[in-house]
Amino acid sequence: MGGRPAPGFCRDCLADASAGPRCAACGSPRLVRHPEADTLSIAHVDCDAFYAAIEKRDDPSLRDVPVIIGGGVRGVVSTACYIARIHGVRSAMPMFKAKALCPHAVIVKPNMRKYAAVGRQVRERMQALTPLVEPLSIDEAFLDLSGTEQLHGRSPGRSLAGFAAEVERDIGITVSVGLAANKFLAKTASELDKPRGFSVLGQAEAASFLAPRPVTFIWGVGPAFGAKLAKDGFHRIADLQAAQESDLARRYGAEGLRLWRLSRGLDVCPVKAEREAKSVSAETTFDTDISDQRPLEQTLYALCEEVCGRLRRSDIAGRTVTLKLKTADFRTLTRSRGLESPTGLAARLYETAHEMLLKEVNGTRYRLIGVGLSDLGPRSDADPADLLDARMPRLKAAEDAMDKLKTKFGEKAVERGILLGTGKRGRQQKM
Repeated sequence: MGGRPAPGFCRDCLADASAGPRCAACGSPRLVRHPEADTLSIAHVDCDAFYAAIEKRDDPSLRDVPVIIGGGVRGVVSTACYIARIHGVRSAMPMFKAKALCPHAVIVKPNMRKYAAVGRQVRERMQALTPLVEPLSIDEAFLDLSGTEQLHGRSPGRSLAGFAAEVERDIGITVSVGLAANKFLAKTASELDKPRGFSVLGQAEAASFLAPRPVTFIWGVGPAFGAKLAKDGFHRIADLQAAQESDLARRYGAEGLRLWRLSRGLDVCPVKAEREAKSVSAETTFDTDISDQRPLEQTLYALCEEVCGRLRRSDIAGRTVTLKLKTADFRTLTRSRGLESPTGLAARLYETAHEMLLKEVNGTRYRLIGVGLSDLGPRSDADPADLLDARMPRLKAAEDAMDKLKTKFGEKAVERGILLGTGKRGRQQKM
């Protein structure tokens, strides 16, 4: 096609995009061209290979080698850098398979405290752009920059490009940005040019862009639902686009209406600034199955400390304790118990979880243990003073002091006696 190139801007200096392949102002080839580049305001920001990027930042010797974040023979991959992905390594892949695909990869155990700190740095910069930030995970979020032009003196698209450059310069990791008319299209756009990408997907081209893609490309359409749709003759999104809205509603109810809208790139869900956590939890997959009581207790207490450390940093507490166990034959057991008052103390969490654990220590071999707190609320309501239990003030003071020491000197600065001799507990992750 001839004619003038689409308008846009330079991602590096934010000047208007010139007619040539490079920016006339700074010479950068990183030009964003799209008719709506300066008018769209809904974005999805995703950090590139987040955990691996942080480890490469902190250890320059890892920069040009494949890095896998995970641990244990029986664990799974948390994140793989892009070099490892070339070899077929993917998140959630069993570690033994990842090692077989990329035997020369460097394996790094996750450091969730470090990753959470970097995630907060990125989140703070997002919130400097707009108050409408909807976090999806530690390393990604939706943003609505509507009405921010006067505040920042530039369009939402250029503000996002400046944000991406600042994160790379000041924090040392990269992000990919998707800019669109709604959340579904923004999330789709952010995946188009990873890593260090910036893609724009307008409403006008949405239907034609989506048409050739499989129905499982749509949010919420997993393998099982995708198979049902295929059985009914809907293989591609184009098949859904050709269907009548009433027909999809008759077949699939409210989900059918959602399919009709999203197949056309229509998404009316707003960016919500508050996404309250429903629970805070952690779990460990063991390198070898465990049936003995003592190592299960030690691992459980370590997980209770992890959960309560995160609760303290968010200034929240929980009232319902859940214990999770997975047996050697992959059966999952969950046990829950409510507390009289919310807690943010590892000792109280462990006490309740331990009582539930003892009922399951019967010779069964476990490959995984996890613990969590739900029914969350403000920490100010937690662990009230009790005349019948004089321990509470001392427990609070002790755990606050331990958390400060760990923050300053690292996780191994201080440990409870129960953790001594724990050794390798396995791989920790969020439940």
